[in-house]
Amino acid sequence: VNELYVDDPDKDSGGKIEVNLNISLPNLHCELVGLDIQDEMGRHEVGHIDNSMKIPLNNGDGCRFEGHFSINKVPGNFHVSTHSATAQPQNPDMTHVIHKLSFGDKLQVHNVHGAFNALEGADKLSSNPLASHDYILKIVPTVYEDMGGKQRYSYQYTVANKEYVAYSHTGRIIPAIWFRYDLSPITVKYTERRQPLYRFITSICAIIGGTFTVAGILDSCIFTASEAWKKIQLGKMQ
Repeated sequence: VNELYVDDPDKDSGGKIEVNLNISLPNLHCELVGLDIQDEMGRHEVGHIDNSMKIPLNNGDGCRFEGHFSINKVPGNFHVSTHSATAQPQNPDMTHVIHKLSFGDKLQVHNVHGAFNALEGADKLSSNPLASHDYILKIVPTVYEDMGGKQRYSYQYTVANKEYVAYSHTGRIIPAIWFRYDLSPITVKYTERRQPLYRFITSICAIIGGTFTVAGILDSCIFTASEAWKKIQLGKMQ
């Protein structure tokens, strides 16, 4: 059963949302790749390194960035860029593939299909190497409650994106991969419920009644056909 309501469901989170990001940049060295986080509460963190890992690709020419970090429940952004590098490259290449971007707890429930990892497989390898990429995310709080009453808190999101070439005040091109997010005030809740006994009994009665009805129709058809055949046979004998 699902429902919609206006609320902040995970009040024990301290106003934080956990983020999991996994992205490959096959043409940018790992020493140049960094994660920056900003939001409307004044947070401005350049070169976030906690719970993150950089894996060299293509003999060191590329990099796979995996990060687990938290954001505040206010509009903001996090972006992958060369901003935290000690020396800026002449021609940074921001072509990339996004393997995962998810928020909150991981939900693997068979009958709940949502946009929990909407950017999975986003491939920008054929884009302009010097282009910046803007992913505009609308995050929707999602609650799943099992039959035992245990709740898990996750977030779905919708996404729109654009590409453009950005110039600094010195006229230099400094591309980045931006994830700009805002939160929806609407919460989606999925509640797991067992069907009541009376519905099971009603279903059984409906099946039995339907079986007898179909059997009666077949019996009537067979009897009618049999009588017609007898009449035909009698007509031939006369």
